[in-house]
Amino acid sequence: MAFSTGSNAGPMAEINVTPLVDVMLVLLIIFMITAPLMNHKIQVALPEANLDRKDEMAPEVPPITIAIEADGTVYWNDEPVTPALMESRLSVEAQKTPQPQINIRGDKTTKYRVVKDVVETARLQGMRKVGFVAIKDRSN
Repeated sequence: MAFSTGSNAGPMAEINVTPLVDVMLVLLIIFMITAPLMNHKIQVALPEANLDRKDEMAPEVPPITIAIEADGTVYWNDEPVTPALMESRLSVEAQKTPQPQINIRGDKTTKYRVVKDVVETARLQGMRKVGFVAIKDRSN
């Protein structure tokens, strides 16, 4: 700590900036020496994604619509099916590449439990694309 040599015998109240300037100059020299060494120019051939173009080799797979009525009747593309038949068809569709999308369409008064059971069956069979179909509200 620096003490004044004048008539006042107390410690100095000003900050000594000389050590701060010395440290800043040393850091400036270090950065000036190391900055040119940090320019590594490694050429990497990155793949380019073209999201606008679809793969022409992959055939277009139509979606599968599963309709559920209020009484619990299940339809596979407008054809009535039993839960066991629906489960076996879902397991067959899950093995296909690419997988078709499953669209679930429920009646207004269908219990949520029935819809949940159909979605759970589809997920357990390995279906990855499960969606819901609704009608847009026309009250606006």
